[in-house]
Amino acid sequence: MSDTVQTAVIGVTGYAGAELARLLLHHPRLKGKAPVFAGRVEERDAARGGVPLSEIHPELVDSKGSGNLLVQPFSWELLSDLDVQVLFLATPHEQSRAWVPEALARGIRVIDLSGAWRLNEAAHRAVYAFEDEGSAQAEEIQREAVYGMPELHRRAIAGTRVVANPGCYATSIILALKPLVAAGLVDTQQGIVADAKSGVSGAGKSPTPKTHFMYAADNLSAYGVFTHRHTGEMLEQVGISAESIIFTPHLLPIPRGILSTIYVRFHAPQKRTGVLHAYRSFFANSPMVRMHEHGLPQIQQVVRTCYADVGFQLSPDGTRAVIVSCLDNLLKGASSQAVQNLNVMLGWEESEGLE
Repeated sequence: MSDTVQTAVIGVTGYAGAELARLLLHHPRLKGKAPVFAGRVEERDAARGGVPLSEIHPELVDSKGSGNLLVQPFSWELLSDLDVQVLFLATPHEQSRAWVPEALARGIRVIDLSGAWRLNEAAHRAVYAFEDEGSAQAEEIQREAVYGMPELHRRAIAGTRVVANPGCYATSIILALKPLVAAGLVDTQQGIVADAKSGVSGAGKSPTPKTHFMYAADNLSAYGVFTHRHTGEMLEQVGISAESIIFTPHLLPIPRGILSTIYVRFHAPQKRTGVLHAYRSFFANSPMVRMHEHGLPQIQQVVRTCYADVGFQLSPDGTRAVIVSCLDNLLKGASSQAVQNLNVMLGWEESEGLE
């Protein structure tokens, strides 16, 4: 267990990076140990030591001096000189594939928010078309990387050097499905339908034709049908085959939040008490998951919080269930889950700095 640690964040300019910076700046274990912020900095800004964080994210400035922090030009020497022990990568997948090996060689533990190391099976990783796929180095790191969902892999996260932070859609669906599948209740042969909807920030900060206001506002659209790259995470972590689930993501005309509605059939009729027991048992030591015992969760109940909310409704005959899972895609779907992993990795209380 560590009292504190020096962290660094690469990729603070994005939406998830901003939330990660906010959480780390206010984490009780990191008082007096502000994160090192680094990245690509233009030459004119490098001459003054970097870009003030206040210019990138004015909302992060407070009376504690965070307005004086700089996003400095990235170099491995900078991280070494400042004795960085844990590196957060909020970077594109390809960048994380290149930088994680170097970080490990320098004795730095990594929490990677990209999809670079999430998938164990080569067939699932194919969607990313990694240039180093199949190399000895990549295979070695993949064997060590732990899927960063503490509710599933708490013990392994504590001992690893590489945490692969889950995708936002995947988090919402895995948390809803895994307890019931693990308990042997779900008849996967009958098929599972996962209908998920996310706010526009899930697509990242760089605008695209489909995330511009004129497209997204007053609209609801499906995308990535049968091709979404979070699907492999669901298959591997829930333990089901591709033929067992249909996952369809949708773009909501809201800034942030995910609501996933999942439809399952049971092997045998269930009572509410039995299904609730399966969830309670699975999440007994999971402070960042809230079960709704009455009613179904809604996006407005989780947005700007670090929780995932799960609720369900049984059919009158008990043979089917509709499960609703909600979370904030930038927090439990990204940055707060990364800090949750930091807490577990360092032996701190899992919810520290998040509730």
